Amino acid sequence: MTGRDGGAELTPIEPSPVVILVRPQMAENIGAVARAMGNGGLFHMRIVAPRDGWPLERAWVTGSGAHRILDNAQVFSTVAEAVADLHRVFATCPRPRHIIKPVLTARGGAAEVVSIGQRGLKTGVLFGPERTGLDNEDIACADSLIRYDLNPDFMSLNLAQAVMVFGYEWWLARTPELPARSLQINETSPATKGELDNFMAHLIRACDASGFLRNEQKRPGMVRNLRHFFTRGEVTRQELNTLHGIVSELGRGPKK
Repeated sequence: MTGRDGGAELTPIEPSPVVILVRPQMAENIGAVARAMGNGGLFHMRIVAPRDGWPLERAWVTGSGAHRILDNAQVFSTVAEAVADLHRVFATCPRPRHIIKPVLTARGGAAEVVSIGQRGLKTGVLFGPERTGLDNEDIACADSLIRYDLNPDFMSLNLAQAVMVFGYEWWLARTPELPARSLQINETSPATKGELDNFMAHLIRACDASGFLRNEQKRPGMVRNLRHFFTRGEVTRQELNTLHGIVSELGRGPKK
């Protein structure tokens, strides 16, 4: 089953945590987890006592090209064996009860995992079976719990979704330089203030020529309103060129 052709050129991004699937029940879910891991930059998968054994062909089918993650997955009989070489272990748990352990959000847990990895320590995150989740014996192997803050009236995630949420937060935590907001501008670039002033002068000349600004009392306010309209955000050079063309064409009047 290992070493099959095809699939994405996925490699570990270190230091990265180990995703530990505890008693997963379906091959399709394991494959979907691998796909989610690939999206989040995670690579190391460990499987504890899979119900239907391992390997399973259907996992590669639903993995959508995450072959390398599945090819390198390790299988263990118990959770204790799966975490034996790790320094810190986290357990995802929707409603921890009667357990005294630190509880983190997905974002807080991911930040903690990144911080621990930067110190050269190995971490792992436990994800429980699809139907029942982790039991108390599983959680006893963990140092901290991760609880997703979702709708308390409906906190039903499938296995791949749970891994995807953590993978997304881990990816953001390890790349803090990613801006929260950006402008998609393709091959153009934001216009400078000078270029914007040049367009505004062109527009105002056209408005004067057409008589649109003929009311001398209202003219200053109308000019300010026009300027405010074009300075609300990052106007691009391509957009200004288009607007220049529109104003020039309107200034020529209707074609016969």
